[in-house]
Amino acid sequence: MNDTAKHLLSHSVEDYLKAIYTLTERGDPASTSALAKTLNVKPASITGMIKRLASLGYLEHLPYKGVQLTEQGSEEALRIIRRHRILETYLQKTLGYTWAEVHEEAELLEHSVSDKLIDRMAKVLDDPTHDPHGSPIPTAAGEIPKAHSVTLLDIEPNKSVVIESVQDEDPEKLQYLGELGITPGTQVQVVGRNSFDQLTTVTIFGSRAEQVLSRELAGDIFVRMKGD
Repeated sequence: MNDTAKHLLSHSVEDYLKAIYTLTERGDPASTSALAKTLNVKPASITGMIKRLASLGYLEHLPYKGVQLTEQGSEEALRIIRRHRILETYLQKTLGYTWAEVHEEAELLEHSVSDKLIDRMAKVLDDPTHDPHGSPIPTAAGEIPKAHSVTLLDIEPNKSVVIESVQDEDPEKLQYLGELGITPGTQVQVVGRNSFDQLTTVTIFGSRAEQVLSRELAGDIFVRMKGD
């Protein structure tokens, strides 16, 4: 295998580890179909990489359930997640990127920069704890708070919550939410929900204007109860 192939393989391994961590951080194993969708690859490719990662000690396969990372795999996943989220934060706070733009740029950069550069970026940013989308940033020691599992879709009408984080893969979605003012730290009240298609109507604290969110969109917004 030539050096270029090794370099590409390294990128692929990091992408898989990061995807598996993200899919399993709320407790359930990652299925082959979920991985294929997240990474936009064919299921056959997933099977081969899973076998390779298992042989390297990065994950274990649970028959009929999916895969989960070993301690070694989690350590590597958190290292690349730290890179990604520090880069996103640096791009927004230092270079003026919007929160809708930073994900794709960070995806390109995260495999190339050194841990030393990431640590210096973090120091310049006063060691941020969350990225522009509200997701926690792992420390250099690999520590990270437990992920919140409650989404806006889980909240009953007439309840008020604070936006904790938003999934960051879709820039158009992020731009739309930004235009609505639905960003991390924003307090919203669930006004109602359509029982047929789960359309969720919310108001932002201090505004009487109602915003209607699709089931998919509401399910991508993680929240905490006010005061938590």
